[in-house]
Amino acid sequence: MPTDINPSTPPRPRLSLGPLLYYWPREQVLDFYAELIETPVDVIYLGETICSKRRLLRPEDWWDLAERVAASGREPVISTLALIESEGELKTLERQCADRRFLIEANDLAALDFLEGRAFVTGPSINLYNQRTLSFLAARGLKRWVLPVELGRATAIDLMSVRPAGVECEVFAFGRLPLAYSARCFTAYNNGQGKDQCEFRCSEHPDGLLISTQEGTPFLALNGIQTQSAAAHSLLASLDDVTALGIDLLRISPQSHDTAEIVRTYAACLSGDLATANGLARLRDLAPGGLVDGYWTGAAGIAATAALTGV
Repeated sequence: MPTDINPSTPPRPRLSLGPLLYYWPREQVLDFYAELIETPVDVIYLGETICSKRRLLRPEDWWDLAERVAASGREPVISTLALIESEGELKTLERQCADRRFLIEANDLAALDFLEGRAFVTGPSINLYNQRTLSFLAARGLKRWVLPVELGRATAIDLMSVRPAGVECEVFAFGRLPLAYSARCFTAYNNGQGKDQCEFRCSEHPDGLLISTQEGTPFLALNGIQTQSAAAHSLLASLDDVTALGIDLLRISPQSHDTAEIVRTYAACLSGDLATANGLARLRDLAPGGLVDGYWTGAAGIAATAALTGV
């Protein structure tokens, strides 16, 4: 597969840590970031993106963490909710955007009204599919966009070829794929409860609630209002490709175990200190539900190339 769309040799992508998608105890969250700050990750996204009822960490706590991230020499970014449903959530969003110390990742377009005149990032839940949307957002201050996870290499090439100067492209490189959001909390519904009486059932599933087909094959994971893939999407087998394309950042999504080791594995493969085949062997032991890369290659998202599976 040809990869050379840039006559010059592009720099290797930087690594980012995506926002925490799950509901963990407060101390676990603080310990997690204390550990990840010590890893070779360049950008750390912080904040609640799934459910406003998850309040073990307040906006002030996320800002304090952002200060620590900045002090470590890494770039902190404050991530916003992906689905705004109430006036209270809108007011919290406005408050987040009013704080100008840190870059904001907008996961709902409602944030744009509060970010006028400021640089911002769009997360994978923003439907940035074409040149017109890219140009529109760039004119509003877009600094970086995360390619929607259902898009792949072909779309990345198209958008990279027309991106405005100074705008970075980030791709989802590891983790359970965020596939959909709903006003209904499926984790609560699975326990016969409504969203308003959920009793924080999502806290019982630190990596989401696994859902299998009638044949017993893991298929999806439920994370409150979010539906995820059961398998972890990985671009480790395509590092040479994404580097040649000029992708700026690779996003690693947190999981409840071994995230630091996953970051170190990607960093070692990018630097050439670890062979990609050896890195993939590590990931197969660390990834929940196996590895897939179908969306990147243009196949069904649940598909995986032979290099990824080792078969």
